Amino acid sequence: MQVKRITAAESSLVTDLFNNYRIFYKQDSDILLAQQFIQARLDNNESIIFVALNEKEEPLGFTQLFPIYSSVRAVKNWLLNDLYVDANYRKQGVGEQLIQTVLQFAREDGAKYVDLSTAIDNYTAQSLYEQIGFEKQDADREFYNYRIKVD
Repeated sequence: MQVKRITAAESSLVTDLFNNYRIFYKQDSDILLAQQFIQARLDNNESIIFVALNEKEEPLGFTQLFPIYSSVRAVKNWLLNDLYVDANYRKQGVGEQLIQTVLQFAREDGAKYVDLSTAIDNYTAQSLYEQIGFEKQDADREFYNYRIKVD
């Protein structure tokens, strides 16, 4: 498995995964919307996307990061907003490898932390995040919020 950061020209690598991610969170399937959203984020340098590929260079999963800024610390941190692994490749280390890539990227970028949220009923993801070292911060009615320091 290879994890790589994609460019705007490679957005099609994650379009189907992003559409399936939205379906997982109870949104209607809309491949055109998925394609346009991903393309716009990359075209406008608004997000960083990593994709996990198998030996045939087929996408297995992806993660999308958005910058968040700390005025007090005067640094850019990262929100791991989206993480999705195709159902056929779950429990094979794909999600963990994507997260480890994100953490390394955040460290090299000078971030102090990475935040994420996950559905309260997504026990598999919660277990993975906590195993990696993310600490639960708080919750609302639908999501738990997590943070990990990377500096």
